[in-house]
Order: sequence, then structure tokens, then C-alpha cells
Amino acid sequence: MEYKDYYKIMGLDRGASQDEVKRAYRKLARKYHPDVSKEANAEENFKDLGEAYDVLKDPDKRAKYDQYGQYWKTQGQGYNPEPGADQQQQSQRYETSDMSGFEDFINTLFRQRNQQQQHAAYYDQGQDIHAKLNISLEDSFTGAEKTLQLQMPNLDGQGNMTQQMHAIRVKIPKGIANKQQIRLKGQGSKGHGHKPGDLYIEIHITPHPFFHIQGKNIFLKTPISPWEATLGATIKVPTLAGNVNLKIPKLSQSGKQMRLKGRGLPGNPAGDQLITLEIVIPTTDNEQMVKLYEQMAQLAQFNPREKLGVSHD
Repeated sequence: MEYKDYYKIMGLDRGASQDEVKRAYRKLARKYHPDVSKEANAEENFKDLGEAYDVLKDPDKRAKYDQYGQYWKTQGQGYNPEPGADQQQQSQRYETSDMSGFEDFINTLFRQRNQQQQHAAYYDQGQDIHAKLNISLEDSFTGAEKTLQLQMPNLDGQGNMTQQMHAIRVKIPKGIANKQQIRLKGQGSKGHGHKPGDLYIEIHITPHPFFHIQGKNIFLKTPISPWEATLGATIKVPTLAGNVNLKIPKLSQSGKQMRLKGRGLPGNPAGDQLITLEIVIPTTDNEQMVKLYEQMAQLAQFNPREKLGVSHD
């Protein structure tokens, strides 16, 4: 069994009083406690210190240790102090209440250490960052590159958190949908000694003057004249790739929906563009046109409200 000199471990003379033992333990416990100590082999020293203090704080154990050394546990079972021994020292007992303040100190160290470890662990891992980026519908259709300015947390060498501005180039893929996310791996906050988190960018497509999107489909309300609706016509309509020709069938009704396949946002498959026809009456007060409408009313005998059960006057 390896002999450990408990007096040497605690820096005491063999004649040290119990008060000196307590003071020495308090001083060395602060020095070697693993959660606060920067000393080499602090954990091992703290363990030896606890072992030494457990013996020297107790007069009976201490007396056996003084006589039998490392064999005090097995050889000192029948030990009786010599008649000349200090009876006051032999009868003295350690009261736990004497160390209540110090135990509070140790518990406080543990709590602070746990809080520091939790704080450090949160930032050591490197955190994901979430941001939003507004783009136009045209950017989604053609693809683009944007610069995103972000204020991101940064952990310095002393463990302090700061906020720094970062300019990040973001490549917008063709056909990205509204509220779709782009993940930039390793572009999140940097951990202290660990890999950084990721940056998640949620794309928001700003409203367009006349196009409306749902998923990858694009919707467009297209005005047509009464005669285009009646006679049929080929008209030009806008798409994100430019104007195209659209053939309007004869006798088309307002609200009729027509499809331009593959003219929506790019993808696999691509979306479509859906055209909703809206018949628009000219607002010009032209006498000749008025006469034409009167002739149409007489010739057609048309009741548009027949399904409502309302007769034509």
C-alpha cells in the first residue's frame, strides 16, 4: 500500500491543531478545486486533499494514522491512546456546522461552473442562423446572386459574445418558390473550438404588379374586348420569358381560364402560366358604338340573368 503523508499533503506539522487543519483545507480546496483551479494535476491533488482531510479532521482516525501510518485502517482497530496523550485532543470532534459556510462556497462554485459549462456548450457547438431574403419574381425565374447583410453573434477568445456585420453572397437557384429555404452549410455562428453552424435563408418573393404565384404556377388576369371574346382572336400576353401569342376561342366568357404549359417557374417539372380572361367594356362615349350596341341588343335577344330566374324586360 502506498504511503501518503497526509500532513505533507496539507502542508501541516504533526502537532497542528484542529483549527489549523480546517484552515489549511479551506485554503487548499480553493486552490485545487477542479472546477476553478488552473493548477496542474488539480483533480488528483484535490482528491488527495479530501482523503487527508477526512483523516486529520477526526481525532480518532488521526491518532490511528499517527501510530500505524498507511495501515491505520486495519491495524488500528484495537488502538488505545497512551496514558500521557492529550485527552482534550482525543475527545475533540469535528462539527459539520463549522464548515457550513465553506460548503456553501463550494456549492456556489459548482453552480457557477455548471452555468459556465452550459453557456460555453451552447456557443461551442456553433449555432444555426435563420434569416429572410426578399427577391423579385424575375429573380426566381432567372436565378440571381444577392448580398445579404447579417448581424451575427461572434465568440471571441475570452468567451465574450459580440455582434458583427457579415456580408454573405447568396446564389438564388432558378425556380425557387416563395418561403422556400436555402441552406448555407458552415455559414452560421462560429463555435469556440468547434465547427460553425449553418445559415438558413427563407426566400420571400415580393408581390408583382400583375403576376400572382402559387407554388410554381403563375397566374395572370388578362383583359379582352367584347368583340375579341365574341369573334375569337389571337392576342399577345406577357410571361416571365417575354410576350407570347394566345389564341382566344370564339364566344369566350369572362372568367374562362387558359393554360400556357411550362411557362411558370422553372423546375422538374416546370410550372404553368394560367390565364384568366376578363371582358372589358370600352369607356369611350362614341355615338356610333352606342348605335351598334343597340342593334346587338335587338338582334341577340340575350338574357344573361336567365339562370337566376329573372326574365328579360
